[in-house]
Amino acid sequence: MSVRNETVTEAEGEQRLDKWFRRRFPHVTQGAVEKMCRTGQIRVDGGRAKASDRVAPGMSVRVPPLPDANAAPRDLPQRITAADAKMIQDAVIFRDEHLIVLNKPAGLPSQGGSGQGTRHVDGLAEALKFGYKDKPKLVHRLDKDTSGILMLARTDRVARALSESLRHRNARKIYWALVAGVPNPKKGSIKYGLMKAGGREEKMVCVHPAKMSDFPDAKRAHTDYFVLWFLGSRMSWMALEPVTGRTHQLRAHMAEMGHPILGDGKYGGSAQENMGDGWGGQAGGEVSRKLNLHARQITIQHPILKTDMTFVAPLPDHMAKAFRTLDMKETDVPADPFEV
Repeated sequence: MSVRNETVTEAEGEQRLDKWFRRRFPHVTQGAVEKMCRTGQIRVDGGRAKASDRVAPGMSVRVPPLPDANAAPRDLPQRITAADAKMIQDAVIFRDEHLIVLNKPAGLPSQGGSGQGTRHVDGLAEALKFGYKDKPKLVHRLDKDTSGILMLARTDRVARALSESLRHRNARKIYWALVAGVPNPKKGSIKYGLMKAGGREEKMVCVHPAKMSDFPDAKRAHTDYFVLWFLGSRMSWMALEPVTGRTHQLRAHMAEMGHPILGDGKYGGSAQENMGDGWGGQAGGEVSRKLNLHARQITIQHPILKTDMTFVAPLPDHMAKAFRTLDMKETDVPADPFEV
């Protein structure tokens, strides 16, 4: 294998260089990555880098010649079961020769982590080749417990084009959520910055826009919201548009407003910690304790055909059940309330 440059994709987000490298090349040991950084064989944007340095979408990583992956069979992905292959294939809502669009099930990670084997979208993408030599590539991510629209590129050219569209905010995403309480006003924007809370758990904290300069690690974040329906003061059916795409942005922003997404154990808290108009992160009754957040719709220009395409993902079972119980009908609200 010769020297080449690999671009960090939008789906990979911001992370440590060594973690990024080992996710791309799982047969390479941590010690080998650190040695290649010390000797200057791995470089970022042309400069020397440490294994602990962070990389972000758009950065170019120099990859030196690597050992043959077949030399370390113990690190190869586990076999995909027939049931998992069927599950991920049944999740496809659109496919052409350029891209695949999934309705990702809640509870399925987008990418792998420690001890997860192949049971994540990236690993199960081996079952989505549909006659192609290589598996499709993730171009963005959803949280494990968030369901809905997830795009994969079938070629490197399409992956680059879709990543560019997402990076330059040329795609419009609309999420649906059930939240505690009723926001006032019922339409608006949230512009709190976001930064990592620290500690072992991945969690974000909000920073007031006026205090951003006090926190150099904070990143600007912008969410537009619209209340589609509400039940007294108990809960609301929300449309959320993430203008930026930060980690846990929608969950952290809604919690900061005092209206956590129902079923969000990480940001919902208890009624004592986060009032949510008195309901905390749970509503009881027929509303599931699973996270009630769904990537409902995305509008993006097709990377090859250059036509605008809109993809819509049906609700997951736990949210569909709540909608039926509360007599909320998808046809009763505008598909894109932000254009109304």
